[in-house]
Amino acid sequence: QVQLIESGGGLVQAGDSLRLSCAASGRAFSDHTMGWFRQAPGKEREFVAAIHWSAGTTRYADSVKDRFSISRDIAKNTVYLQLNRLKPEDTAVYYCAARQGYTSSYYTLYAYWGQGTQVTVSS
Repeated sequence: QVQLIESGGGLVQAGDSLRLSCAASGRAFSDHTMGWFRQAPGKEREFVAAIHWSAGTTRYADSVKDRFSISRDIAKNTVYLQLNRLKPEDTAVYYCAARQGYTSSYYTLYAYWGQGTQVTVSS
């Protein structure tokens, strides 16, 4: 059974940084893409970033590509999302997700999801 467990969220001030982690287990992910999505209250879930587990290719939303960075540690089976220069509009629940295949920004293509971690950025 696939499990994705996020951690690292919290309450920070604008301009601060956070690193989110997603510990993955339950299967081999070598042919999978790991993605990060976020959802703010009253808004739809939106794509943030994705990385192919073995190839290391990445994809970012335009709104975060100059501030966020996705990476993975294959030995630890963990994916990270480094959030820099945070803004109040980055406030959301951040979800880790996995799909078989190459990077995609469409959340409907991801089969596995974590429970989410809250990021709150105060102004």
